[in-house]
Amino acid sequence: MRAAKACIHALLLCLMVVAAAGWTSQRVQAGPALLFEVDNGKVLYAEDQDDLWFPASLTKIMTAYVTFNAIKAGKLGLDDKIACSLVATLQPPSKVGLPVGGELTVDVALQAVIVKSANDVTVMLAEAVAGSEASFIEMMNATATKLGMTRTHFANTNGLPDPNQYTTARDLARLSRAVVAEYPEYAHYWSAPALRIGNRRLGSHNALLKTFPGADGLKTGFTCDSGYNVVASATRDGRKLMAVVLGESSGDERAVRAASLLEHGFQTYGWKELFNTTNLDTLPADPAPKPLTSVRTTVVAWSCGNRPVHAKSAKRKSSKTAKAKAKKAEDEAVGELKGTIDSKPAEKAAAAQSSPAKAQ
Repeated sequence: MRAAKACIHALLLCLMVVAAAGWTSQRVQAGPALLFEVDNGKVLYAEDQDDLWFPASLTKIMTAYVTFNAIKAGKLGLDDKIACSLVATLQPPSKVGLPVGGELTVDVALQAVIVKSANDVTVMLAEAVAGSEASFIEMMNATATKLGMTRTHFANTNGLPDPNQYTTARDLARLSRAVVAEYPEYAHYWSAPALRIGNRRLGSHNALLKTFPGADGLKTGFTCDSGYNVVASATRDGRKLMAVVLGESSGDERAVRAASLLEHGFQTYGWKELFNTTNLDTLPADPAPKPLTSVRTTVVAWSCGNRPVHAKSAKRKSSKTAKAKAKKAEDEAVGELKGTIDSKPAEKAAAAQSSPAKAQ
């Protein structure tokens, strides 16, 4: 009886492990990624860097860069107030939600775009800089050409879904390196974990700012077709690295992959890297880059039609299922054992003769 109980307990443990594994094995194939040094553009890791991708809110890096250019040119100042138009109010969330005629300073508007990823405020900035969103988009595409972003095209200022809005990991790296290198005075926008508008506190979606040592920017982005994306930067001992991660299935996966790339860059730098001359421009072009595709089916989000599995609820459900199966197995095993003990030798012999042999 004791031996039977031990076997049953072992069976219970195995069932729980198998059930839990079934619930947690949700990792999907990774999307494009790029790791490089900001100062010299040296590439430390590259994967599918030239595949076309929906930029989602990483578009706002370009929106901010064009605005910085306008400030530098004297077209507007950080203390200038810009108004919310009807077009701006019609943008879907994420947004600040000002009424028509509501105002923000350029300084607060940039914070709202970079930290909160406010879609309505990108239109406000575009209209203030160029007179209309359409004219601002022309400036965005002209700037992309100037920066060598050869596989990028913008159709709006905020990254909302549009089949004519696309980019690559390499092009995003070029843009992000430019905005950090040319405008260090605005570094505090990219590193801010939150901003305040009136009594409202709006937090950043960049989890690395709170969890990764040395993290100091830059921007996250998400749509169902694009997946979870981030351009993440970190500085240690005066050395600044940047990782571009596209198409992850969840915000957690996005943060983990970016952190892993950055940590790899900081920990493995050695004498071999002294002779590495591959940079963003000399990195060989992919001869067969993938076309623009959607990753909607792999994204874990209610809004994309895929139910998110929470670890605690999954664990509870798998545990209940495993215990129920184990209890049934235990009852059956105990019943068989009890029947064996209670049976007379003659009954056992007759049962053995009438039962077919089991495969070994």
